[in-house]
Amino acid sequence: MPEDRYPHMSTSSSDPAQWVNLYGDYLFSIALLKVGNKETAEDLVQETFISAIKARDTFKQNSSVKTWLAAILKNKIVDYYRKKDVLKHVTEYIDDTQHGFSEAFFDTGNGHWLPETLPQEWHGSADEALNRNEFYAVLQYCIQKMPKKLVPVFTARFLDNEEADTICKEFNISTSNYWVIIHRAKLLMRNCLEKNWFLQSS
Repeated sequence: MPEDRYPHMSTSSSDPAQWVNLYGDYLFSIALLKVGNKETAEDLVQETFISAIKARDTFKQNSSVKTWLAAILKNKIVDYYRKKDVLKHVTEYIDDTQHGFSEAFFDTGNGHWLPETLPQEWHGSADEALNRNEFYAVLQYCIQKMPKKLVPVFTARFLDNEEADTICKEFNISTSNYWVIIHRAKLLMRNCLEKNWFLQSS
């Protein structure tokens, strides 16, 4: 992928030789959260550093090294999912799984929530939970439990705060498929977090 696809920046206070020590763990945690595989995450971080070193002479003074490296990693992850064709035949996947997914959450007779999937009141706030290492581990677990076709769209929207139009373009999916994926991912994430975090927290 051409390097000019990445946003450029620089800092006079950070030597490229120190990037692995300074930012390696941070980038690995992002990659692992998004791809769910240790070896793949390590490879993506390594590719990120290689790309950054090649592009270091084009850095500009408009962001931090950490932010710039994270942006490169983000694009590496998008490329990874594209190459794997994770969202290939997504329309057929949505159609084939629609009935089973609805049955898991709703009474198909009246469309109401099933008693066991009815959203519950969370203990504490999500903002407080986000500051806890244990919550990060549960979030990672819940993302890994999602069907693979939902993960890249979910992480792009809720971890990267990308807009719908950008996500549809990046992954070559329709707007209608995007909204179905987001709807399913939100239901699954809420259900998983309730069972494994919020309803377990004091």
